[in-house]
Amino acid sequence: MRTGVTIEVTAANRTRLEAIVSDRNSPQKHVWRARIVLLTAAGAGTSEIMRTAGVSKTAVWRWQERFMAEGVDGLLRDKTRVVSRRVV
Repeated sequence: MRTGVTIEVTAANRTRLEAIVSDRNSPQKHVWRARIVLLTAAGAGTSEIMRTAGVSKTAVWRWQERFMAEGVDGLLRDKTRVVSRRVV
């Protein structure tokens, strides 16, 4: 079980994340990803983030890790999925 995840959010990143959350034209998936990071930075625990954002524990962990690795830009893109095709 993970404990004590801390995320440092710069003023510029906080501004971007808050803009995503407040923009009514933002895709919903971007809004909850940004909300996860903002709640984590505010010191909220995983259970509280799950309730507030309405997502699973693994989703919280995924987006915390993605933000720590890639920043705000990492939250705004989806990973590409590799589709294997068999030739018969």
